[in-house]
Amino acid sequence: MASVTQADMFGNPAQTSAARRTVVIDAKTRWVTVERGDVVKFVANGQEFVWAFNGMASSFDLNRVAPTGALNRDLKVYVWPNAEDLADK
Repeated sequence: MASVTQADMFGNPAQTSAARRTVVIDAKTRWVTVERGDVVKFVANGQEFVWAFNGMASSFDLNRVAPTGALNRDLKVYVWPNAEDLADK
């Protein structure tokens, strides 16, 4: 039986060229909302990272996947279902 990996739960790092939007995180940012399948570039504390939200989790602390020092506090990311997730199959 295969075990569930961090990538299965939260997604994967991605190339900057794959990002479809950019989120700048500052002191006023209280949370981030994305759709499953989104590839987002984050800019925080002078650092950038790109994440593909293709995991199973519906929410998690962005610090779990951010580079060390990018975030100086907990910041929740909410992963909403995309249209394909919601379509009747």
